Amino acid sequence: MRFFLLAALIAAPVLASPGPQPAPMPPPIPVAADTPYPGVIRLDVDARDTTRRIVHVRETLPVAAGPLVLLYPEWVAGAHSPINTVDHLAGLVISVGGKRLEWRRDAVETHAFHVDVPAGVASLDIRFDLLTPTDAKQGRITIVDDIAHLQWQSLVLYPAGYFARDIEVGATLTLPAGWQAATALDVARAAAATTEFKRTDLETLGDSPVMAGRYVRRIVLDTGPRPVRLDLLAESPEQLAATEAQLAPHAALVVQADRLFGGARHFDHYDILVGLSDTLGRIGREHHRSTEIVLRPDYFTGWDRTAAGRSTIAHEYVHSWNGKFRRGADSWTADFNTPIRNSLLWVYEGQTTYWGNVLAARSGLTTAAEARDVLAMTAAAYADPPGRSWKTLADTTNDPQVALRRPQPWASYQRSEDYYGEGSLVWLDADTLIRERSGGAKSLDDFAKAFFGGDDGVWLTKTYRFEDVVAGLNAVLPYDWATFLKTRLETHDAAPLDGLARGGYRLAWSSTQSDYAKGADAVAKRTDLTWSLGFVVDTKDATLSAVQWDGPAFKSGLTVGTQLIAVDGQPYTAELLVAAIRASAGRGPPVALIVKSGGHLGTVAVDWHGGLRYPRLERIPGTPARLDAIFAAKGPS
Repeated sequence: MRFFLLAALIAAPVLASPGPQPAPMPPPIPVAADTPYPGVIRLDVDARDTTRRIVHVRETLPVAAGPLVLLYPEWVAGAHSPINTVDHLAGLVISVGGKRLEWRRDAVETHAFHVDVPAGVASLDIRFDLLTPTDAKQGRITIVDDIAHLQWQSLVLYPAGYFARDIEVGATLTLPAGWQAATALDVARAAAATTEFKRTDLETLGDSPVMAGRYVRRIVLDTGPRPVRLDLLAESPEQLAATEAQLAPHAALVVQADRLFGGARHFDHYDILVGLSDTLGRIGREHHRSTEIVLRPDYFTGWDRTAAGRSTIAHEYVHSWNGKFRRGADSWTADFNTPIRNSLLWVYEGQTTYWGNVLAARSGLTTAAEARDVLAMTAAAYADPPGRSWKTLADTTNDPQVALRRPQPWASYQRSEDYYGEGSLVWLDADTLIRERSGGAKSLDDFAKAFFGGDDGVWLTKTYRFEDVVAGLNAVLPYDWATFLKTRLETHDAAPLDGLARGGYRLAWSSTQSDYAKGADAVAKRTDLTWSLGFVVDTKDATLSAVQWDGPAFKSGLTVGTQLIAVDGQPYTAELLVAAIRASAGRGPPVALIVKSGGHLGTVAVDWHGGLRYPRLERIPGTPARLDAIFAAKGPS
């Protein structure tokens, strides 16, 4: 009887609850297929309105009758996240022969626009404006009086249902009179203020930003069959005054990269695009045939103070091999609106961070001592981060989607994007292990040459998986690399600092900040007291931009956003604060602060007596100085 009752209950219809039921979702956006798009998109961009920072776009799109979905790019490969917001697109009008066609934004995929194309229509005329930020609170500033930084993924609508590489585009760009454009795109012709670029596919177009301006200097760093150029843009001609001695290490970077990657170049030509400006928003992003970098305006004129910015160029250049030519399989997508996954960013960014520091030293962009300073600061940051207790290094590869690169209240606890810095320590660990176990006969250089080199002249992306990385390391030196990597990526064990010891150095502390660290603070406009009071102060308004979880300032109740008003009864200055820390050392008094938080003034005594502490590396006596060998320039093979 019980069996029959249960069977009857299972067979009975399930009655809906009396509450509301969900409305059906809209039809899905067409999935990209590897099929050529019929026709060529005509894209005309007018960037002359630099005063109001508005870019006008006109697009002619070949179409067939029926429903059409147009996509505004959302996901940016080099940013690893959906940062290309659609809110700056305005004035969208779609028409045929002067007659408007109404569009409908997708209610779920808000970067998608639905259009019904009437019978007999062969093309659509599309117009819209890109309203770039006029204030940093609205987003990164991309246009100023004398420089424009243009990214094609913000300047195009494209048809859903196709791989980006299968959509052909012919683009033109109109600039203010007297301006020049720098880009990896090939020019078909230039007339007056308008440049017409050779037809290319949408994938290549989106990967080829433009920096344009009134003051431009182009330097050829390498004249081979696949040349490399340094394109400089500034807000005044004086900022372009690079000397031969300053340009020499940039040329040496090209040579050292060739030697690292076995002479293979995965591009037909390469443009290192660098804007020198304090008003453009900072950026460092990689592309297959170019970079897009904004550095401080005195990069050359204040050469002795700008070492901290030079590894940026090396880092982004390395990405042409690691990140563009080779990329984790789940980071590659067919179009600009399919979500990117980033499980292998510890290779993509971690190893690039490692090689960026190494190549900067090998080329002379930085000294070996400065490269060691970078490692010291990195090791100090990851020696014992509070966040390791709950979050693995592997999980930080999800941070570009989780945090969207927004400022974090407790970054040391949240572990935002540690695959860069801690990832570089994993690769130092691997490099020194290979050198130790092979008696110096092999190194991570051999992995880089085999894994990222080869296929000279080919610039299609080749994807890889975790197993491919393990196999590549085993080809250099047989070892249990799978366990080596998983232990560092997927556990909560101690930081990977063994590479320092094998390299002949250890993390130590000094009461004096290195010149490199001072330069890094100047670039970031901060006073970094992380390893003493446990906070970083923004030099512009004396607010705390970072507070170390469970550090002295944390225990005193200070948070990000707290403003320092006074130190020991005197109006705040960085010099007074440093002096107070010195005075507190040993049995001195706590550091007394008057602070403003949430509109309220208060007094705080930070109970710290360890004095000033800055990280540095010191030699371990009697050990091989493998780190010195890593930073030494490579000769021809």
